[in-house]
Amino acid sequence: MLGKILVTLAVIAIAVVVVRQRKEGESGKARPAARAVPAEESSMGKDLRFAAYLFLVLMFGTGGVVYYYRWQDDHTVLSVNLYRDGQSEPVSYQVYKSELDSRSFTTIDGIRITVADSERMEVTGLEQP
Repeated sequence: MLGKILVTLAVIAIAVVVVRQRKEGESGKARPAARAVPAEESSMGKDLRFAAYLFLVLMFGTGGVVYYYRWQDDHTVLSVNLYRDGQSEPVSYQVYKSELDSRSFTTIDGIRITVADSERMEVTGLEQP
């Protein structure tokens, strides 16, 4: 995830440098005094700039919403019951969904539990689609 963010920031930085160099190159050239810029060209440039900013806002907004929903799903609290041989009552633990593995889990308190082959693990709180 961090690598993707760094690549994105690098691409944005390169694009900014290229645009600035183009603007500096154009401002260094002398424009003919007789040439007037039609209103349609300047309007099109403004529309493209608006579209680019709108695209960026939508991309960052969508990324933020997806990240939030994933974070919210990973921090769902589940109840794990361990049934051990020789005990009539199960031992219950509270676990974040992201901390649950196939044969082990980490509780909300930070305790790492590994389930033995002779134990049975029951997870409650998962939604079935």
